[in-house]
Amino acid sequence: MNQSVNQINSNNKSGLQFILRALHSRNYRLYFGGQGISLIGTWIQRIAQSWLVYRLTDSVFLLGLVGFSTQTPTFLAGPFAGVIVDQRNRYHILIATQVLAAIQAMILAVLVLTDNVQVWHIVVLGVFLGLVNGFDMPSRQSLLVEMIENREDLSNAIALNSTMVNGARLIGPTIAGIMIAAVGEGICFLVNALSFL
Repeated sequence: MNQSVNQINSNNKSGLQFILRALHSRNYRLYFGGQGISLIGTWIQRIAQSWLVYRLTDSVFLLGLVGFSTQTPTFLAGPFAGVIVDQRNRYHILIATQVLAAIQAMILAVLVLTDNVQVWHIVVLGVFLGLVNGFDMPSRQSLLVEMIENREDLSNAIALNSTMVNGARLIGPTIAGIMIAAVGEGICFLVNALSFL
């Protein structure tokens, strides 16, 4: 009986190690932790931004316009950004995109906290963030391959990455709802800016 319990515990431990094996790569482990926090911040900002636009305008059209202004530049810049990322240092591009996204979130935070925000600010900053994301995504995806020390763990890293993205998509909006009700949208943008550190 004791032997079978020990065997089950051993199997569970080795099973968990197998599921998380990509985290044995130090660089991927650092990336995974940092990216998880940053993505939660990103989702907090997305929800707060939508709420802010609707609160300011009461317009479903403007709410859609802001979403469109953020996503369209990412879509249009993607193919060109991918070519540029392939020809340059991916790490430097990723650092630059993270700094620019943090600056964008900080500007939004200041505008909201000082009560100077207008819808056109949100649209312009949305276009800017969309362009930044156009470079961020291909650099992040291609850098992922370089972070994994053991090539056999690459598929596991991709699976863990997908889990992290979906986890942030679940956690971020929940936190955003609580924060908007408690402290307002400006603090949400500030939290996102700080999540890049």
